[in-house]
Amino acid sequence: MARILIIEPFYGGSHKQLLDTLLEGINPIDYEVFSLPAKKWHWRARTSALYFSQTIPMEHQYQILFTSSILNLAELLGVRPDLTKCKKIVYFHENQLIYPVREIKERDCQYGLNQIMTCLSADEIIFNSNFNRTSFLNNIVPFLNIQSDFKLKHIREKIEPKCEVLYFPIKFHRMPQRMHDDELDMDSPTSLHLIWPHRWEHDKNPQLLTEVLLELNKRQLDFKATICGENFQTVPECFEGIREKLGPKLVNFGYLGREEYFRVLLTGDIVISTAGHEFYGVSMLEASYCGCMPIAPNKLVYPEIYPPENLYNTSNQLIKMLYNWCRNPALFKKHRDKFFQCFSFDKFSAQHLVPKYLDKWKIQTNI
Repeated sequence: MARILIIEPFYGGSHKQLLDTLLEGINPIDYEVFSLPAKKWHWRARTSALYFSQTIPMEHQYQILFTSSILNLAELLGVRPDLTKCKKIVYFHENQLIYPVREIKERDCQYGLNQIMTCLSADEIIFNSNFNRTSFLNNIVPFLNIQSDFKLKHIREKIEPKCEVLYFPIKFHRMPQRMHDDELDMDSPTSLHLIWPHRWEHDKNPQLLTEVLLELNKRQLDFKATICGENFQTVPECFEGIREKLGPKLVNFGYLGREEYFRVLLTGDIVISTAGHEFYGVSMLEASYCGCMPIAPNKLVYPEIYPPENLYNTSNQLIKMLYNWCRNPALFKKHRDKFFQCFSFDKFSAQHLVPKYLDKWKIQTNI
């Protein structure tokens, strides 16, 4: 019988990508995966523990339980005490203690409480970045103080010793990589290709992207733009009419399949983040590996990953950087060459990281 129980209430996007990467090459007899499709996130956080309590078999020999923080682990163990004997490992792709809401009344504190209870129930807690770990730990007390009837003490002290950081493993060895000696031809006009490969949701700040692209267009600059990434039922209001406003400069608009996605990244020059909420940024690292120069806000996880020269503080600073580079491709080439001469992808690679994950499962791999 399987030794490892893997639970993923939101099996899609980076959650699916993580498991697919970790499980590649492992004997299927060693593990069982219980999952739900990646939709209705709020209901997954509320009810998946009850669902999995009914679907996970009562007869088992599980020794390790691995799950993402969407699952309320405390609830699952309360209903299924037979699983308490497992070594319980929780992975945090994000944390709900600092998730941005448009209005404070929109914050549903239950999601943050779920994650705190999950941490108290876990044996080990893995965060995908130092920013994710620090922002979670630093906000436990302020978050719990939202209610004022009584004080909840020593919660952080119980959780912090269990925490560590393992970056999200990216399979760079399976991705195409553009050779950086394939430089821009400075003898002929070159329009830089700007790529924004993020989810079409408010926390990725598509409004700022729209403002930047329209301002560059207003200044009659020569550039190309791709807006891709996961989009859901509703298109952000700021994207309405952007095709007409940018015209032929908008060369891709909408979700791209994996193969087409990499093909487009290989044609890109700059990958842009406008995020107001980011704990890692897989798409930024993927695009960078494919040859795009990363430009990101000087906040969130980005100062942990990229050098200061690749970060901006204000929207005006972002516009100025892009304006200068679009006007002067030779200047852009200088900055891009400097970045790729110094930046190493090794510490974010699956080849480096997957053995560290599997060591926790007592499994060796030759990835």
